[in-house]
Amino acid sequence: MLDAALKTQLQAYLERVTLPFDIVATLDGTPAAAEMRELLGEIAEMSDKITLRTDGDDARKPSFLLRRAGSAQSLRFATIPLGHEFTSLVLALLWTGGHPPKVEAATIDAVKALDADLDFEVYMSLSCHNCPDVVQALSLMAVLNPRIKTTVIDGGLFQREVEGREIMAVPAVWLNGQPFASGRMSLEEIVAKLDSGAAARDAQKLDAEAPYDVLIIGGGPAGAAAAVYAARKGIRTGVAAERFGGQVNDTLGIENYISVSATDGPRFAAALEGHVKDYEVDIHNLQRAEKLTPAAEPGGLVEVRLASGATLKGKTVILSTGARWRNVGVPGEAEYRNKGVAYCPHCDGPLFKGRPVAVIGGGNSGVEAAIDLAGIVKHVTLLEFAAELRADAVLVNKLRSLPNVSVVTNAQTTEFTGTKGKLDGLNYTDRVSGEARRVDVDGCFVQIGLVPNTEWLRGSVELSRHGEIIVDAKGATSLPGVFAAGDVTTVPFKQIVIAAGDGAKAALGAFDYLVRH
Repeated sequence: MLDAALKTQLQAYLERVTLPFDIVATLDGTPAAAEMRELLGEIAEMSDKITLRTDGDDARKPSFLLRRAGSAQSLRFATIPLGHEFTSLVLALLWTGGHPPKVEAATIDAVKALDADLDFEVYMSLSCHNCPDVVQALSLMAVLNPRIKTTVIDGGLFQREVEGREIMAVPAVWLNGQPFASGRMSLEEIVAKLDSGAAARDAQKLDAEAPYDVLIIGGGPAGAAAAVYAARKGIRTGVAAERFGGQVNDTLGIENYISVSATDGPRFAAALEGHVKDYEVDIHNLQRAEKLTPAAEPGGLVEVRLASGATLKGKTVILSTGARWRNVGVPGEAEYRNKGVAYCPHCDGPLFKGRPVAVIGGGNSGVEAAIDLAGIVKHVTLLEFAAELRADAVLVNKLRSLPNVSVVTNAQTTEFTGTKGKLDGLNYTDRVSGEARRVDVDGCFVQIGLVPNTEWLRGSVELSRHGEIIVDAKGATSLPGVFAAGDVTTVPFKQIVIAAGDGAKAALGAFDYLVRH
């Protein structure tokens, strides 16, 4: 199952296992079970502290349980965790074997303090780059707290179960038999959702924070770069981010960040946070900004109120809240989101194996999505509003060479439709003839660009007609002491490398403002 390189890597990791534990497999006669047995056998041979048993009797076959000797731990994998989930498997083995997790002590204490019987089921796909964070968070919770049970389920391997629960997007988490959450979530977010008093406690702590010299709102590439540059000036720096890493977390491959030949979004986001933590920067994660109050006088404090009710203050503020996927904005989109309407082809594509889907958007993202999906699904219909596809020629040529792809231009999507709570197609208007037409599909992937996260800033800072923050050459906005950087601004070409450069520039601009005021 494992090639020589993976075996060498895993062997080195398993040397860190200090406590004995069992792998208890429940197998059947399927090829998947044979693959699972082979994988588990290879793992058990690498450590004398791991014992493989094949006498499991779980209802999900094939699957395997990790359980430390003498513990009530219940962590089950109903999957062959390779691909994106290989790291999740390695971490689960290490944690079960006593190796400490790299998680803040306060978060570990919060997990251990959860006083309820929690039975989590997380549905994922091996090609989903958003799934590992959720899988790893719930796996760790099962290791830390004996009242928490976690089962990791491959939607492709247990297709009937996925269809029965009408799961059409991953990661999807069920708790005690009921839907709990969908999409990427961190361990801190899951704990906060379970602990209703956590937000109030955090708000009290944040209100007590002294004013920052530079307060950065947003933790993507722009915010991270701003934090590093500000901290290196020796000034008090804080970051409040709804999700550190921002939209980079949802990016599959990154191959154009200079000096980094290739990486993926989650790994890059973790590197951003790690770099910021090398300096004395206060990071307040899971914090969404709701209101900006300008300084009452030059050199005064700018205030940012958060959704938790807390208020942070800064002598200067850098806005780097980024952008999000643009919605089509037609009837049915919200109703069928995660019920056929999706935004991540890499995550959710495998759930539509052998079924017809559509892609809306003829730019690079849309065409790349259609190419990827064509290898999985029955047929792809790509709809583009303009008269021609806007993607790079090499992508368009590849797309048109695929036998199971249809391209429709001059198509204005007007409605998503469904039956029994699931998407069954979409309606569109031919912009040339004016005729109303329809495509019957089980899934539709929306890839039509980004919209800046500036709704909370309307009326306080000058915005362009597209909702972007207007900035000058130093990143300064229309408000004294307030700067902005990255995809949220009017700076053209929304690229990670440009956002990072803008973050550095805004931090230097803020420092210059502090010196002069």
